[in-house]
Amino acid sequence: METERTPLVGRAAQLGRIDRLLAELVGDADGRPAVLDVCGEAGIGKSRLVQELCLRARRRGASVLRGRATEYERHIPFQPFTDAFTDLDPEVLKSFPAAAEADPVLSGTPHRTDRFALHRVTAALLAHAAASPLVVVLDDMHWADAASLELLDHLVRHPVRARVLLVVARRDRQSPAPLAAILTRGLDTGAVRRTVLGPLGERECVELLTPDLARDEAVRLSAAGEGNPLYLLTLLQARREGAPVTRLSATGLGALLLGELTPLTPAQRRLVEVVAALGDHATPALLGPVTGREPAQLAGDLAELTRRDLLRTAPHGRLVLRHPVLRSLVHDGTDPWLRTEIHRLAAAELARAGAPPAERAHHAERSLSGWDPEAAAVLTEAAEQAVHTAPASCAHWLDVVLRHLPHTPEHSVVRRELMLLRARALGACGQLRESRDLLHQVIALPDPGDGKGSRASAVVLCAVMERHLGRYTEAVALLRRELHRTDPAPSPADQVALGLELGFSAPHDTSYPAVRSDMARTLEVARSLGDEAAVAGALTVAALGEAYEGQTAEADDLARRAAALVDSLPDDDLTGLCEPLARLGWAEAFLDRYADAERHADRGLAIARRTGQLYLLPHLLLSKAHVRIQTCRLASAVELADEAEDIARGIGSDELLAFVLATKAHALVDACPPGDPRPLALAEQAVAAAGVGVNWWASIAWCTLGYAALTAGDPARAREAVLHAGGPDLRGLQPSMRPLFLEILVTAAITTGDLDAAREWADRARTEAESLDLPVQRASAMRSMAHLHLGQGDGRAAADLFVAAAEESALPGAAFWEAYSLLLGAPLLAADPDGPRRGQAAWHRGQRLAAAGGCRMLTELAELVRPAVTEAPDGPERRLAELTAREREIADLVAEGLTSPAIADRLCLSRRTVETHVSRIYRKTGVSSRAALAALMAGRAPRL
Repeated sequence: METERTPLVGRAAQLGRIDRLLAELVGDADGRPAVLDVCGEAGIGKSRLVQELCLRARRRGASVLRGRATEYERHIPFQPFTDAFTDLDPEVLKSFPAAAEADPVLSGTPHRTDRFALHRVTAALLAHAAASPLVVVLDDMHWADAASLELLDHLVRHPVRARVLLVVARRDRQSPAPLAAILTRGLDTGAVRRTVLGPLGERECVELLTPDLARDEAVRLSAAGEGNPLYLLTLLQARREGAPVTRLSATGLGALLLGELTPLTPAQRRLVEVVAALGDHATPALLGPVTGREPAQLAGDLAELTRRDLLRTAPHGRLVLRHPVLRSLVHDGTDPWLRTEIHRLAAAELARAGAPPAERAHHAERSLSGWDPEAAAVLTEAAEQAVHTAPASCAHWLDVVLRHLPHTPEHSVVRRELMLLRARALGACGQLRESRDLLHQVIALPDPGDGKGSRASAVVLCAVMERHLGRYTEAVALLRRELHRTDPAPSPADQVALGLELGFSAPHDTSYPAVRSDMARTLEVARSLGDEAAVAGALTVAALGEAYEGQTAEADDLARRAAALVDSLPDDDLTGLCEPLARLGWAEAFLDRYADAERHADRGLAIARRTGQLYLLPHLLLSKAHVRIQTCRLASAVELADEAEDIARGIGSDELLAFVLATKAHALVDACPPGDPRPLALAEQAVAAAGVGVNWWASIAWCTLGYAALTAGDPARAREAVLHAGGPDLRGLQPSMRPLFLEILVTAAITTGDLDAAREWADRARTEAESLDLPVQRASAMRSMAHLHLGQGDGRAAADLFVAAAEESALPGAAFWEAYSLLLGAPLLAADPDGPRRGQAAWHRGQRLAAAGGCRMLTELAELVRPAVTEAPDGPERRLAELTAREREIADLVAEGLTSPAIADRLCLSRRTVETHVSRIYRKTGVSSRAALAALMAGRAPRL
């Protein structure tokens, strides 16, 4: 590992960029990146450059935390972050209220907690620690564990709102695809800035090789080392010891580095091998028990190895080999039996010291050469602890145990349990296909008949994975096959579990009518068992199915019965009902019962977080976000969608991600001012994630794209997107929300001048809204007709419909749609001859609702129509403004007291023509007599 003792030559351009970046950090400049990505090949000088960055940061008054990932400890959760946080000032931790919640990252010991909440609390800790500028260095991240990469992804997508710079050093070619994707996505958003280190030039290489070397020899070494500092220094060391120097290859480098071990005594060589094997546990306290030597005996050898620069002292007293490449060579060159023995001794010593299972798991794994119940117990316990915060590590450790577990009858029950746990862990960390394949293996095993680990439970979990993969046909077929088994037939309890999961396929990709009879049977069986939780689950599935299909009366009845039962049950009885609670929330939201929907979503969220059912959180979060969009609480809607996005990306379901991004895009359309590119870009991502799917969530993604495109001023694309979602007959649009989607088509058609299409879709929206009998959908149909009247030039009729739409929207508390309707109607009301007061009142209420909800789209609309509303003339002059020049002339003469014949004579018109003009004047001004017209003319503003 390069440190400040290695000379830093060249890199002037990179150092200049680092200085500018640190200046931006200290000055808290707007638009500064949250992450610096330092990449290059092994030995190119990344760690040395990062060390220089740390020195310069400290000179500027910044605090520095530094951690690293290591090659042979890739399954230890949060290792680089835990390593970095060991440098954190204890006083900072004492003053951080949520320090206990961050413990899995601080200590590296997994807890039973929500790993996505852990990401947020870690970001909050970094912000708390940044009282002064803070630099956090994560070195060798190409070896990082999956939990660390997930946390890094969160910090890139949600930069800490404080003076924090995250520095990621990695080997570009060895970086796993998720790490490369995280950092590349950050480059696109501006959150990441990248510095690539290439080979040094010849002049820099000669300078690095010290000036006392003959130039021709230095040039020869420079060419052989290909500009790589590690190679160059290794060649220089070899030359000093008399070894021949040739152009380096990977094999040549290894030979030269291992050649440094030749002069060592057997005891010193063994000590180097122990340090290489122990990794972060290579402390003086552990070296004695592992080597069997006393501290005094070790001291001399440690001093000699340090003098030879083979060993170096890292923070907190750890010993490390000079460079990760040297550690890799020594580790791989150590006799496998010896490595196993080193790890066995380390595991035993850590157990004696009371280290937690997660800390011992690495050594327990490496010590296994056959079945070892004690080592397997350590790995299993560590896996159970990690399942919620680091599921990838959990899955890995369980895989190790399963590979060594004997295939004998006495281990069959344990095998099934571990396979099911591993399948859940694989699903939680996004390895859905691997989870499904493992579950198929579980299903093929003999059913133990204990109920707890039954075949049906594996089938249900497998169907969940298939559903997350978008394979609804396969999920439904799997469930129906299990329901129809006869040898043995599923128990009543299993029938309920299977039936509920079958119901969960609707309305995603299966129409609810296709499973309506199955849900009726499931409800009947649940009642026969007296299982109130199962009854509630069946009712909620049915409620959402009917609500989606637009069967409003049936859905309302089912939802109210489900809510009454759910509300009567304690939380402990609802542990298995988090997904039904999400469905109940969605059903109530579709029925315009927003308060009930949010209440049930909140309860489901609390239970899911407490019980670790993280994969259900997006459904609950999105239900709540949908409610907050409708009720115009947009900042919190975006936050909820952000959290759902984190989890969806962790799960790895493209279909779920499409729905999450669509909901977030919808919230952003309303939260952002017109012209902001983010909503449309996010809607495009949602459609891309949906792929070629034609299910509910894909349809929502396309409709959201249409909404975003319409707001962005592209009505043709809006129309195209909604028609893609609905198909030729628009049956692909959600029935219970079809009027809202039709409103997009109506608005787009009128904008492009296609009044015939607008009329057809507006009529259909009215018909469907009448059938649904839901206030928000009625309001939408009214707005569609208002847009049509406006397109036909009838502003008064349009104004009345916009007012009616606002009143309908207000009934269930749909503040967004109320404000939207009021602001659309306000300028039309202000233009009415009766005066602008109604328009001004509508504008003020609409603007107030929009501002309170953080709705930039509507506040910008309010500003756009403000002049037409606030500057509209009032009183007689307003009504007289509609008169033609001839009508105004005749009105003036009427006001002077002239009769129709006298006016006809003066203007050389027929009496009939004058009477016709007078009738038109009455109609336009709203008066019905000559006296009233004279009074109106008398009260007009004087002409200038």
